[in-house]
Amino acid sequence: MNIAARGMPATDVQVYSEVAQLLDRRAAMAHPPFSLTVSDSVALGIARLFRSTSLTGEVLDRFAAGGTVDSDELVEAARFEQGYASAEGYAALRCLVLWVHNRTHRTETRRSQSA
Repeated sequence: MNIAARGMPATDVQVYSEVAQLLDRRAAMAHPPFSLTVSDSVALGIARLFRSTSLTGEVLDRFAAGGTVDSDELVEAARFEQGYASAEGYAALRCLVLWVHNRTHRTETRRSQSA
């Protein structure tokens, strides 16, 4: 499934602030809902932080630039980059994966309701 986000990427400070708040909220819940994710601008900001010339970095770069990417490729890229990230970066990339899962879940739900 192709996926894109709207808006401008958040700054580094905004990314880490929202990621910390989100993880605190999710940790306080026994079963956090799919919908409890970062904003589009923070998802773009996370991708911007980890873009590079590597194959996975290029996927993140396309997404951060406002392009459309395959949701599975984006998740795979984020998970790959987690292997090289700091603890804070790992958490931010996890939030990006959660954002993708929420987006695909919402899209699939809408499609099934309209069919």
